Amino acid sequence: MGRRAAERIRLDSRHGDHSQRDVYVGAERSRLPPRNGNQCPSGWPGERATSRWPILRDSAQLLPLPRAPSASPTPHHTNPCRPPEDAVQDPVSVTLTHLSAPVGGSKRLTGHLVRPDGPGPWPGVVVAHEVMGANDEMLRQARRLASAGYLTLMPDLYTDGGARRCLIPTMRAALSGHGRAYQDIAAARTYLVDDPDCTGAVGIIGFCMGGSFALMAAGSGIFDAASANYGQLPKDMDQALADACPIVASYGGRDRPLKGAAAKLDSALDRLGVVHDVKEYPQAGHAFLNDEQFGPRLLHPLYRVAGFGPVPEASVDAWLRIEAFFDTHLKQTTKA
Repeated sequence: MGRRAAERIRLDSRHGDHSQRDVYVGAERSRLPPRNGNQCPSGWPGERATSRWPILRDSAQLLPLPRAPSASPTPHHTNPCRPPEDAVQDPVSVTLTHLSAPVGGSKRLTGHLVRPDGPGPWPGVVVAHEVMGANDEMLRQARRLASAGYLTLMPDLYTDGGARRCLIPTMRAALSGHGRAYQDIAAARTYLVDDPDCTGAVGIIGFCMGGSFALMAAGSGIFDAASANYGQLPKDMDQALADACPIVASYGGRDRPLKGAAAKLDSALDRLGVVHDVKEYPQAGHAFLNDEQFGPRLLHPLYRVAGFGPVPEASVDAWLRIEAFFDTHLKQTTKA
């Protein structure tokens, strides 16, 4: 065993946790994308990309790896930001490869489908997950939408290659408007439309990285409504959002990388004549719709100071706006 690996074990021992390996130090750095320019499945060299995205390179030692959702998310009935655990059916893993691969999407794609309780049909919602992946936090957001009466599907955009190989190209796709992730999102929509329990009206909601996908997808012409939550704005909003569907968007005033984003988006949508509801929450930062803090517990105080993480008051208001907006543009929409 090398010295660095031994340091990793000693660090785990001091914190009494041999199973959670959230902080990349020593030998754990070997799990990051290789430095030899190896290509990820969609063709972006991992090391060259991280060199152009220093915030990702520098934060790699602090942020946890995206984790697959557990089979049954742990209920937290005391948290008002979470839906009742018995309000929807359990999430079901579905295969989307037959819809994504033929149109240039992932050669292997899975997703998590959540059905509301009671009889359908229901409008559908595609969930574009945050940068941390299709984890338990995102599954709970999908359950919330299903509890509000939406047939909900979250495609795992990291299926074909895993987060280590797909994170960088997926982030670049979110900002550029091009890449196989958009075919994967379209495949998820097709899956919902083909479901006999779907009315044919389908929206999209995204968080963090997924918020950028939601904005870009809003202008694609295939969705009936979009919800973008603290997502990066398109570089050319006039072009990307010219024919956008109705958009509801939420941002945090303490989210420094997105400072002023709400006002810029609101102004652009006004100019383009797109139906919208954009709001900034002054007391909130990034990921304020999360219902629990992400990352290693040791770093939670740092995240709170930086303005990352849950803000229940803002979250409750944002969800009321999202549900009212979707009710108007999805539930009250009749598809031919």
